[in-house]
Amino acid sequence: MKTILTAAVTVAASFALVGEAAATEWNVSVWGKRRAFTEHVEKLAELVSEKTDGAFTLNISYGGLSKNKENLDGISIGAFEMAQFCAGYHRDKNPTITVLELPFLGVNTLEEEVAVSHAVYGHEAAQKDLARWNAKLLMTSPMPQYNIVGTGEPRDAVAEFKDMRVRATGGIGKAFSAVGAVPTSVTATEAYNAMESGVVDTVAFAQHAHLAFGTINRADWWTANLNPGTVNCPVVVNTDAYEALSDDERMALDSSVDEAIAHYLDNYGALLAKWDTVLEEKGVTKVTLQIGRASCRERV
Repeated sequence: MKTILTAAVTVAASFALVGEAAATEWNVSVWGKRRAFTEHVEKLAELVSEKTDGAFTLNISYGGLSKNKENLDGISIGAFEMAQFCAGYHRDKNPTITVLELPFLGVNTLEEEVAVSHAVYGHEAAQKDLARWNAKLLMTSPMPQYNIVGTGEPRDAVAEFKDMRVRATGGIGKAFSAVGAVPTSVTATEAYNAMESGVVDTVAFAQHAHLAFGTINRADWWTANLNPGTVNCPVVVNTDAYEALSDDERMALDSSVDEAIAHYLDNYGALLAKWDTVLEEKGVTKVTLQIGRASCRERV
């Protein structure tokens, strides 16, 4: 009897080990806190788990795995399997996709941003560029045109940007330099402290980031129509980890991208719809710049 029980325990333990080995867990490195900018990653994790009955899970870490400027490096060495990063944080490491951060591209909607980004991601040159970091481009993180919040008297004409210290990265930073402003490329997580300490007068962000990182709470004014461009922040996966997935796991991941993006767009659209209400609640002046004419200030 004892022998039979021992054998049964051994078999049960073997099945448990096989079940454990069959499960796939990926670590995902993002930063800040859950917000509109990360909703597609959250939705992707939900969909992948559903489609595999929990056999493939994405464990999302907000800053616990890496600094945001080091996420591409972490992907390269396999420190984690998936990550989000912004091209402007290290232009030399991803020169092909920085084309998406050029100012005044004329991309007007989030849907257009998705289409343009994924077209670039699908290009052989971009794929070879990211392959140097053992990274596979998975999906974009579409953001609307950036605008700036600032302290003190509104700078409501481009001529008034001269010597203005602005948190701006990539092509947006170059655009501000061209009109005499002084850009600094502090990361999103450092922006509030830079504004609070007076390192910068203004911060260029999309709406969700002004909320998520608190810069709106220090703002006296916000530009409604500057629209100099936006930052491109792809989600990438480690190539080795991707190729190690089973066919079913890979299908679950790839087939979930479009739905995750659709969820992101719906969520971000709701945020944009209530933006004027946010400004009013926080007492922030909305500034409309009118080139060549008098500017318009509106308390909303």
